[in-house]
Amino acid sequence: MNLDQYLPVLLFILVGIAIGVLPQLLGHLFARGAGFHKPDAAKNSPYECGFEAFENARIKFDVRYYLVAILFILFDLEIAFLFPWAVSLQEIGAVGFWAMMVFLLILVVGFVYEWKKGALDWE
Repeated sequence: MNLDQYLPVLLFILVGIAIGVLPQLLGHLFARGAGFHKPDAAKNSPYECGFEAFENARIKFDVRYYLVAILFILFDLEIAFLFPWAVSLQEIGAVGFWAMMVFLLILVVGFVYEWKKGALDWE
């Protein structure tokens, strides 16, 4: 059995792990001496989540955060799949066209759900 064919895959995995771990390790090492682990009122204040960070985990908060996340995923997925589909439309033929129409129908159903829930009504 020749394992030389698996060398690029192994290198790809190792580089991926290094890219994921190395910045975290460097950040931890450099932040240790700089005093970045000392929280103050500004660091503990609500930033993007909209509620206090260190309260009870079972507090109620607005469902619009979930709806905005669903809306982002909805349009992000649509664009991510539309570009390769548009480029290869001639090669995939009618089957690929109708498969994408079913996919877009599912996305439209998600969009209508977001619309009915009021996620598009910004205050």
